[in-house]
Amino acid sequence: MTVTFQGVIPRLPVTDLGRTIAFYSNLLSFQISVLFPEDAPIFCVLDRDSISLGFFIAGPTRPEVVIGNTELYLAVEDVRALYVEIRDEVFIEWGPEVFFYGRREFAIRDPDGYLLIFTEPTDDLPTCLET
Repeated sequence: MTVTFQGVIPRLPVTDLGRTIAFYSNLLSFQISVLFPEDAPIFCVLDRDSISLGFFIAGPTRPEVVIGNTELYLAVEDVRALYVEIRDEVFIEWGPEVFFYGRREFAIRDPDGYLLIFTEPTDDLPTCLET
């Protein structure tokens, strides 16, 4: 195959687009790169560094969508620093922990219930025995 894949932008349904934009922008410093339509947005793409996330308002035209039933595994440079930065602003679901597979991770949920797992490789010994 000669085609090169260049990235992926998940597109997640949400109940309140403004609330979602505020959460990702204020807590995690994402920036709006797409807002459509500008006068009454129903879709956006938020970017931070090399990560892009798309969100759309769920509604009657898409009855099959399930809100909040996804986990996003976000690779970051310094899990502990991010944890310290946001721990007083949001409920921490778990972590930070070092898992047997060589990753330091912690997790939070966004306003629609999506689990955001922040992860980085580490050589530190595991602190969590769960699989």
